[in-house]
Amino acid sequence: MLLTLAILLATAVLMVSLSRRLGFGSVLGYLVGGALIGPSGLRLITGVDEIAGVSELGIVMLLFLIGLEVRPQRLWVMRRAVFGLGTAQVVVTAAALAAGAHWFGAAWPAATVLGAGLALSSTAIVLPMLAERDLLGQRSGRDTFSVLLFQDLAFIPIVAAIPLLAGSQHPDHVPWLDVVRAVAAIAAILVGGRFLIRPAFRAIGGARTPEVFTALALFVVAGSASLAHAAGLSMSLGAFLGGVLLSDSEYRHEVQADVEPFEGLLLGFFFLSVGMSANLPLALQEPWFFAAAVPGLMLVKIAVAFPLGRLARQSNRAAIRFALALPQGSEFSFVLFSAAIGAGALTQAASDRATLAIALSMAATPLLFALSERLLIPRFESHPQPAYDAIRDDGASVIICGFGRVGQIIGRVLRMRGIAFTALEQSSEQVEVVRRFGNKVYYGNPARPDLLRAAGAERARLLVVALDNPEETLRVVDVVRRTFPRLKLLVRARNRRHAHLLMDRGVTRLVRETFGSSLRMGEMALEDLGIAPEEAERAVRLFAEYDERNLIESHAYYDDERQLIQSTKQAADELTDLFEADQREREQPRAAE
Repeated sequence: MLLTLAILLATAVLMVSLSRRLGFGSVLGYLVGGALIGPSGLRLITGVDEIAGVSELGIVMLLFLIGLEVRPQRLWVMRRAVFGLGTAQVVVTAAALAAGAHWFGAAWPAATVLGAGLALSSTAIVLPMLAERDLLGQRSGRDTFSVLLFQDLAFIPIVAAIPLLAGSQHPDHVPWLDVVRAVAAIAAILVGGRFLIRPAFRAIGGARTPEVFTALALFVVAGSASLAHAAGLSMSLGAFLGGVLLSDSEYRHEVQADVEPFEGLLLGFFFLSVGMSANLPLALQEPWFFAAAVPGLMLVKIAVAFPLGRLARQSNRAAIRFALALPQGSEFSFVLFSAAIGAGALTQAASDRATLAIALSMAATPLLFALSERLLIPRFESHPQPAYDAIRDDGASVIICGFGRVGQIIGRVLRMRGIAFTALEQSSEQVEVVRRFGNKVYYGNPARPDLLRAAGAERARLLVVALDNPEETLRVVDVVRRTFPRLKLLVRARNRRHAHLLMDRGVTRLVRETFGSSLRMGEMALEDLGIAPEEAERAVRLFAEYDERNLIESHAYYDDERQLIQSTKQAADELTDLFEADQREREQPRAAE
């Protein structure tokens, strides 16, 4: 067993690292690695069923984490995408694939099972693939998540309908015992999650025992999944319900942080098991069938998803991402086909072909999506960028680079004093908004020397860099230092490290963007706690003066982590001594009186 575990971990490390380095994501690495070490490859591991049984816990934990994200309020907000777009995608895709399977000779019951199973997409593949590219927060990612969520919810009634396709006779009585068992299991999860689990987490959290907290989090996942499974329901459904019940809990983020490492590892094992279970000799026996079936499956799903995305008012780029994220089969399809074989609605041969086609589509999807991000998506800009404005030098003595929140306030202060300025902003949307309010701002990239020269940088007295992106700020500073060395710089620093990087470039006039507002809030907090306003103001001023000195002193070694940690601890002690000394100085005159 230890040797098997070592092989699995080594394969995951090597193949996933290689796949990610090539830009294809981690899922493809798992699938290829599994095929390489499995029975159809090097035969380093042959007990696929044992690994698959354990790795299915990764799917269970994935659904639990999805449940944590689906708070009831959020689900209500997403209802149109979940139940509208999700229903349309499943129904239309299943109908098209079922018609295709019947056209190729499958009986209608088998064709219906194949259509329904192949219409589903892999939550376990798509969500990590989108998360790696930070797309889950975009329109395409939100709609894809909504469709996947609907598929997960629809999987249960689809499996329940399998016996109706098998044959023949409808049951002559309602299986009340099964119904009661299922209702009781769901009720136990709902009631337990609401009245037992939260108090338990509160007690464990209050006891400050992280290992017990982690054990309880895993118990919630395993317990809710086991209850559902014992009642004849999907383990994933039970875990999903458990997650939904904790989605509004104050311990949601801590539970998520505890479960995610286990979910990631077990999900990786699941993909390895999918790769190992792929019947590659079957592909060699029927190469032309799979050469047509896999692209055909993916093309049908893309052809359905893209127009649905456009009907849902997605942009071309969002609709392309939406369609290219969903063309593969689902891990739940394997369960569906097994149930259909047991009920007599599907033959083993048809299931084997469909299962291999799904595995190959799973392997192809990350590759296809990565290629589209490189070659196709850049051609579909949602808003084509207009040409930069022709900037006219109006003789202003100040140039403001970046006219967002910070730049606009600076501009208003200068305007109040009658000081003219030229503002450059590289976001066309921001330029349009600012111009609607009567402000004069030019659309252009302040890191371009020709635009700065056109704005009067050779004659201006001051250039204010108020950009919110640290890398763009550094590029502007580099250009100004190289091209306009006499121009004074006043720069917005994102944080302490950004300030040090600016100091490397000789910038001495810089302002950390949240430093002043944080000091003011600290002063107000002291006043609200009953400290006299003059004492609060003095304490904050002492802290600010010391922190500014420490910022300059730590510039010499800000890249040395060990020395920086030591300096931070020393600075905390020095600051405490400083406040104590100041307190004694102020108390001595009072004692003399």
